[in-house]
Amino acid sequence: MTYCVSIATDSGLVFVSDSRTNAGVDVKNTYSKMYGFGVPGERQFTILTSGNLATSQSVISRIKKDLKLEGPNLFNFGHMTDVAEYIGEVSCNAQSKTKAADINVESYFLVGGQIGDQRHSVYLVYPQGNYISTSQDTTYLQIGESKYGKPILDRILSPGVSLETAAMCALVSMDSTIRSNLTVGPPIELSIYEVGSLAQGRYYRFDEDSKYLRRLKRSWDQALKDAFKTLPPVAWSATWDQRQDGDGRQELL
Repeated sequence: MTYCVSIATDSGLVFVSDSRTNAGVDVKNTYSKMYGFGVPGERQFTILTSGNLATSQSVISRIKKDLKLEGPNLFNFGHMTDVAEYIGEVSCNAQSKTKAADINVESYFLVGGQIGDQRHSVYLVYPQGNYISTSQDTTYLQIGESKYGKPILDRILSPGVSLETAAMCALVSMDSTIRSNLTVGPPIELSIYEVGSLAQGRYYRFDEDSKYLRRLKRSWDQALKDAFKTLPPVAWSATWDQRQDGDGRQELL
């Protein structure tokens, strides 16, 4: 399992991914799931992957090979939708070559970036080749084990937040996921792209023994405990309305 999230704000894009591919009692493998491509001053892309590792690696390999050919590739598409459609086609082709009745070969991709002076955006490409994008109402997209890290994203993110806030939110989202699912884990990769820069963004890698990750975890845990202590007490009889049902029993509203 894996967890990846991409965030699109007015200021730019944030990408976070874990690196664990499987985890058991005596087996734990890691592979990077973040890939960067670009032409400085012209276009920049970041791709995150989840799902079948063989399919994901086949797709990335095909993308790299196409960059050396004269046909369609990341460096000659005119719009981000063309990029998303292209990745969907490459993914479908890779799945068709390895498909088996008892093996799930599906992979999901998050691709984000900017071409020239067009608006920056992120697309989620499904195994079937179709895709959706971020918008003013949907500022982030996730793939992999998404449910544990979703609440913090919903509460904090908006188009106007700073890239630093978005990055911190993504890392807390990752920490929440790691805490609840042992199949997601470090190294954690973070990439931050500033809108209009058309250059490789800031990149960070946090290993399992990262002092920053430990500090982030402790701080977030303590902040949650402090917030919990400030919640209003449940005063059942004093502040809760009550009603009686047909049998004369009281029910809380």
